[in-house]
Formats: sequence, structure tokens, C-alpha cells
Amino acid sequence: MDSRFGFRFSSGDVRSGSSLTLGERLCAVLLPFVAVAEFVFFALTDCLADICSPSSSSSRLRRDPSASSFLTTAKKTHLRRRIGPGCVSLGLRDLAHLADESRCFSVNEVEALFELYKKISCSIIDDGLIHKEELQLALFKTPSGQNLFLDRVFDLFDEKKNGVIEFDEFIHALSVFHPLAPVEDKINFAFRLYDLRQTGFIEREEVMQMVIAILMESRVELSDDLLEAILDKTFEDADTDRDGKICQEEWKEFVLRHPNLLKNMTLPYLRDITTAFPSFVFNTAVED
Repeated sequence: MDSRFGFRFSSGDVRSGSSLTLGERLCAVLLPFVAVAEFVFFALTDCLADICSPSSSSSRLRRDPSASSFLTTAKKTHLRRRIGPGCVSLGLRDLAHLADESRCFSVNEVEALFELYKKISCSIIDDGLIHKEELQLALFKTPSGQNLFLDRVFDLFDEKKNGVIEFDEFIHALSVFHPLAPVEDKINFAFRLYDLRQTGFIEREEVMQMVIAILMESRVELSDDLLEAILDKTFEDADTDRDGKICQEEWKEFVLRHPNLLKNMTLPYLRDITTAFPSFVFNTAVED
């Protein structure tokens, strides 16, 4: 059986650890974390591609005369509204501040991401804030239903824990997926993604919960015995002190031994979003 993540399992194939080949052991170790990272990666990539496609956004911007003069107006007023709940426009100082905080995005790219943010934040409730239903609609094409990955992603984006994603939080979270983001930031973000109970550890039950959720989303079925075998191999490699949970230092060492785990913590589109999505480029007053 082939999963969407490139791993192949034979139907009913449950073997002991001693009979697994080296390649199978490696797949068993990496499957839980690669699968979850890929799910988040594809959801974010699809969101950017759908929302930023010319058919969905450029025509809207061409029809909106205020879009082409957005930063010209901001330059004249310098600061129309501070970064915060429900911001509808940003001044040059705010854009530069967020670009500097991100350590990855240019001012023009922050400007482009603000257009993306506004499109998501008005999809259901037009208040300039991203609510969980709006993020779910953007990522999973439906505004309702239980989704473990939505809950985790929303919780990580919502730094202030006030139930909405503000624009500065949006920039902070997306910067982690930038190709130029420090590896340490990616490692820490991934750790927090898997730490469902926010205890400072990745526990076996949490990994099992996420693996089951990703298999259900992907419509892949594995036997309970095979799932347990996969988790056994994962913790055998990652849990070096054998206490049944993975601490941050163990996680860092595990990721550095298996760098492919971070491959899907990078969205290539973000290297230069103004080039990837030219529909978000207009007559800007910003000179990078």
C-alpha cells in the first residue's frame, strides 16, 4: 500500500523490529514526523497557491482602485493605524518593523503578505482578523468540522492566545517557513507542533494521535500492530534517555540526525512572494 507520503506497506504486513531492513527501519522511524510535516506543508502551499493565483486575486486588485494607491496613501499619512486587532492598513514604519522582526521578509514582501492576510481575514467575518473558521476555510476548503492539524496550526499562529490571528502573528509564524529562516526556529516550531498538551515533551500518545489523524485524512489504513511498531522505532531512535517521551534536546538531536524531517518546514514560495505571486505587486511606494 502506498501512502501519499511515499512510504509503501504491504497489506497486513506486520513484522518484528528484528526482521525489518535498514531502509524499512528508517521509514518506520521517520513516518510519524514526516507525515505530519508534509500535511501542514501541503495545506499551507495549497492555501498560498489558491489565494494568490491570478484568477482569484489579480482581477480583484485590478478592479479595486484603492489597491494601487495603498502605500502611496500610507506614505502620506505615515501611520494610519497601528499594528493590532483589526488593522486595515499599515504605514511604512509598521511594514519595516515587521520585516526587521521576521529576519527573512523584505518590506515589499510584508506588504504582499498583508494583502494575503486581508483576503483570508474577510472571508467569513470582515473584521481584519483571522478567525479559526477562516483559517480552516483557507487551508482545508471548509469552514467547519473537527481537525487536529487546524487546531495545532491555529494555536501556534495565535501567539497572544486571544482566539484570533493578528497580522504581526501571521508574519511571525510564516517567517518560520521561509527558506532563510534559522534551522533552530524550524526545529522549535516543529517541536511545539507535536507537543499537543504543551508539556515541554513529545509523548507517545501525542504522536499516535497525530499519526492516526493524518492516516484518516489521507485515507490510508494501517494495522494497530504496525502503528505500534512504527512508534516503537521512532522512540527507540529519538528517546535517548528511555523515559518514554522526547524532550527538546532529544528532538533537536533527532532532527539533526534526520534533516529530511525539516524539508517540509520550508515554503519555497516565501523566498520572494512578490515574484511567486505577481498579482500582489502593485504601484508600491516602498523601495527595498
